[in-house]
Amino acid sequence: MGALHEGHLSLVRAAKAACGAVAVSIFVNPTQFGPNEDFALYPRTFEADCALLAGVGVDVVFAPGPEEIYPAGAATFVEVEGLSGRLDGASRPGHFRGVATVVAKLLIAAEPDRAFFGQKDAAQVAVLRRMTADLGLAVELVVCPIVREADGLALSSRNRYLSAEEREQALVLSRALKAVRGLADAGETRAEALTAAAGDVFRAEPAVKVDYIAAVDWVTLEPVDVVGPGILFAVAAYVGKTRLIDNFVL
Repeated sequence: MGALHEGHLSLVRAAKAACGAVAVSIFVNPTQFGPNEDFALYPRTFEADCALLAGVGVDVVFAPGPEEIYPAGAATFVEVEGLSGRLDGASRPGHFRGVATVVAKLLIAAEPDRAFFGQKDAAQVAVLRRMTADLGLAVELVVCPIVREADGLALSSRNRYLSAEEREQALVLSRALKAVRGLADAGETRAEALTAAAGDVFRAEPAVKVDYIAAVDWVTLEPVDVVGPGILFAVAAYVGKTRLIDNFVL
């Protein structure tokens, strides 16, 4: 959705290494925002984004207007039932319908061999994997690692909303994940114990409001009782008015 940062550019570099040509879409998608969310305020930095993309050798930038993606009278949407109501979908009703619809339109338009997404949006990845499989879209989804600041904060376009104090508070997300990873590496497999440990870390930063702490199957996004390789541990929280997400895969 624009407001590009090093996380986005890492996707471009991965695509450049794997493909003969790379296209990037920039579109602040109105259908994935709820009525009280930040659509009007979402950062729009198109000229700067294009300069960054030119610097890493992107071949095509596709920046449509809303009327091109959603023609007047459009009545068709894509919804992945079940998955779309879990994790971020539970907190943001209708969000993944908007995501699935716009990504389906982009994939149909571009007919790419591969599409590159970041692991930070892990629930989105699960929804899009299911969607592309169900619709028989001939595209390989490539998931690239989360890119972080030196202090551990996952890069996000929404980080620019944070005040200096909130930026410091936001580090609680990565601290919580670090605590969980340490316990898991030490042999803890009970999801209840791991989520409790993350909760303890969050409680030490009372200004941050937890949305969810979850250990889930990364295919179904269903909660698990016992963790093991491939299980997704994800957190979401509000830092001030800004909702941030982070995760890791065991």
